[in-house]
Amino acid sequence: MTSSHTDCHFCLQSLRGRKYALRGENAYCVPCYDSLYANPCEECKQPIECSSKDLAYKGRHWHEGCFRCAKCSRSLVEKPFAAKDEVLLCTECYSDEYSSKCFHCQKTIMPGSRKMEFKGSSWHESCFVCQYCRQPLGTKPLITKDNENYCVPCFEKQFAQHCYACRKVITSGGVAYHDQPWHKECFVCAVCKTQLSRQRFISKDEYPYCVDCFSKFHAKKCAACKKPITALGGAKYISFEERQWHGDCFSCAKCSVCLVGQEFLTRQDDILCHKCGSA
Repeated sequence: MTSSHTDCHFCLQSLRGRKYALRGENAYCVPCYDSLYANPCEECKQPIECSSKDLAYKGRHWHEGCFRCAKCSRSLVEKPFAAKDEVLLCTECYSDEYSSKCFHCQKTIMPGSRKMEFKGSSWHESCFVCQYCRQPLGTKPLITKDNENYCVPCFEKQFAQHCYACRKVITSGGVAYHDQPWHKECFVCAVCKTQLSRQRFISKDEYPYCVDCFSKFHAKKCAACKKPITALGGAKYISFEERQWHGDCFSCAKCSVCLVGQEFLTRQDDILCHKCGSA
């Protein structure tokens, strides 16, 4: 013992032949050290004397014998434990009270193990896998179908529809036409390539056309006004001897009376009401 440790730094009593404790460079007799520096035990509230083991967790202290599970009272010394609302629990009690169940295997997710969260449910990391390839999903993009999770490549391989035009996978914004799926970007007029997903179109020979292109290239022309007859919107038209008329254009060439549903006569290229034709 050096000369600097011959007396207690606080009470100045001699330390010769007595136990003492060091704090920094100063020596203290055991009673002085305990009264000055001993931490109070969280459980029994008594000071943890220097002759006892002081167990600390997050700034709090316990006697070795007081460091126990708050529910089952088993010792937590050198054992895994968890804290809930500042209460210490062994892993078994914590699991019974607070641990979530794995959505896949329904077993408890033990404290300290990695837990995956998705759509309000929890999984063991080893259970959170693609339903098809069984590879861990982790934080990778995934798609859920019928409560099962799939990585994007497996979902596309198993379930995704492919565009009838470009044959690529449709992930969103699809259009159904003739019982075939299309990307809305691929569903275009067969002539001018205008997108048709949000406008009226006309089908011919399994191809879609915008109204303008269909009228220009495929619609029959009215024998009277020479404009296309598209029948778009349910418009009526009259057909006679390989000629067609709009319903409003099918009238007598002389008196202009409407001939829809009426008897009529023909003279060369004209159609006439019965009265004008008989005159």
